Amino acid sequence: QVQLVESGGGLVQAGGSLRLSCVASGFTLSYYVMGWFRQAPGKEREFVAAVSRSGGSTSSSDPVKGRFTISRDNVKNTVYLQMNSLKPEDTAVYYCAARRAIVITDVEAQYDYWGQGTQVTVSS
Repeated sequence: QVQLVESGGGLVQAGGSLRLSCVASGFTLSYYVMGWFRQAPGKEREFVAAVSRSGGSTSSSDPVKGRFTISRDNVKNTVYLQMNSLKPEDTAVYYCAARRAIVITDVEAQYDYWGQGTQVTVSS
């Protein structure tokens, strides 16, 4: 069955870095646009970044632009989110999502599959 499993979350001090991974199984990753979303306590889930099927095109939200980088390795069936210069406001549960399409989107409802999430906590 389709599965997305995130890992790499944890506790880090402000200014530090983390790299999240999302391993996909049960489907052909190269057919899917992949995205990362996050949900902070008491807030709605929000778009973080997305990457095209080939990895040649990316998009990211304004709060993370210049600090976070999304990438993918279709051979390893894995998507990554490199997070640098972390801030306390980046604290959230981070979710990986897959969309069978060509066009990148930041719309949550347009993604087909979701992982269970990984917690990222940034202390000040």
